[in-house]
Amino acid sequence: MSTSEAHKVTKLARKTMLKLENVSKVYYGKSHVGRDDNNDSRLFLEHVVLNNLNLSIGEGEFITIVGRSGCGKSTLFNIVSGVDRSYIGVIQIDGKPQSTNIDRIIIFQEAVLFPWLTVYENVEFGLKAAKLPKNKRRDIVMHYIELVQLTNFANTFIHWLSGGMKQKVAIARALVLDPKILLMDEPFAALDIQTRTILYNQLLQTYERTNKTILFVTHNINEAVALGDRVIVMYPLLANVWKEFTVDLPSPDPDN
Repeated sequence: MSTSEAHKVTKLARKTMLKLENVSKVYYGKSHVGRDDNNDSRLFLEHVVLNNLNLSIGEGEFITIVGRSGCGKSTLFNIVSGVDRSYIGVIQIDGKPQSTNIDRIIIFQEAVLFPWLTVYENVEFGLKAAKLPKNKRRDIVMHYIELVQLTNFANTFIHWLSGGMKQKVAIARALVLDPKILLMDEPFAALDIQTRTILYNQLLQTYERTNKTILFVTHNINEAVALGDRVIVMYPLLANVWKEFTVDLPSPDPDN
């Protein structure tokens, strides 16, 4: 049995890492037409973005969320990440109520890096801020730089890197903090198709090696199927999950 096949079998029995129960999000606004019974203010309108959404993600799962604009996937992402706290419902991470702790790390469409620092210094930044001793930082940092195949660029400044390489640095910087969940918001959308294909393979290999729980938001159905163990399709009229698919395709074996 290959490493990736063993990984998938083991994953079936793993605990729930992220659980959403009856999560709702409603935006309120005022109508420009009509008055209420008191005739002194405009009628309130509500826009339901998420309507009693339930979702369970197991430890070590790679979940992709796809849907057209306005379906609620970005709102869901913001709620899970902790950016948006104004929702109704319950969110648990590793069996505990959602907190502000660094148990989730976000990777955005544009890599948010420090251009005046090298690749090594960018990846090291979080560990340095956490005051981890320098001798311990180096081994951890170099491990993840090697994992994303940037060893030869460790001392290169960010502005010399291509867009794809910058996203690799962002992934390494996220993984070095050992988050429970890696949140990825269309991280490859701005890249050309050739670079995206290369990064798909490298991300999957990194995923197989680290066993991180990943929630990946995209508008590209091909990307969603290529990467995810499960594909969650959201639909705006439902303000909820429309369909869910299990992807039964072979994953690349990192040992080959």
